[in-house]
Amino acid sequence: MSGHFEPLPDGGAAITLDEVEISILRSLAMQLAELIGPGDQPAGGGDPLDALFADGPSKPPADPALARLFPDAYSPPDQELGPREEKAAREASAEFRRFTENDLRARKREDVLTVVRDLDALTPGPSAGGPAVLELAPDRSRQWLGALNDLRLAIGTRLEVSDEDDGGELLRLPDSDPRKPMVMAYFWLGGLQETLVETLMPE
Repeated sequence: MSGHFEPLPDGGAAITLDEVEISILRSLAMQLAELIGPGDQPAGGGDPLDALFADGPSKPPADPALARLFPDAYSPPDQELGPREEKAAREASAEFRRFTENDLRARKREDVLTVVRDLDALTPGPSAGGPAVLELAPDRSRQWLGALNDLRLAIGTRLEVSDEDDGGELLRLPDSDPRKPMVMAYFWLGGLQETLVETLMPE
């Protein structure tokens, strides 16, 4: 897999994707949308105001990948904390999560579904199954950037890539290793993310 984003004159970005790349990227995006889910829905009626003022969860998600996407706001520092300080940090994180996670979950879901919709709207090239050119306006580019970042975080968590480790040793896995396709997707998404960031940087 290859391909990279290039800047457009209006500040947006463009990339050429072949049929296989479109299929892989769409599949990964759909899996992430399913993982994120719709979030906790307020009881009764579905009134938009109910959704606006509904409390979210107060505990981190049990799934490690979701916990990476929705981390605690007040993580303990490197130094050890006493019982009172730990309790205060947990309570502050729970309160922050209760008021922000639903909105954050909705935004992340919308970002990744934007990727799916944009891929579905692509027009193939002249030859059957030929490459297609995707053009993104600046605002759309930022949505894609958020989705690509979330995809890498989720896949990196599944591969047990830590903040201190770039996962480079995973590239040496034999082709027979069942993790190899996920590893290649992880690094491909990293390349897409990096070049998309470059298109958004002012010259």
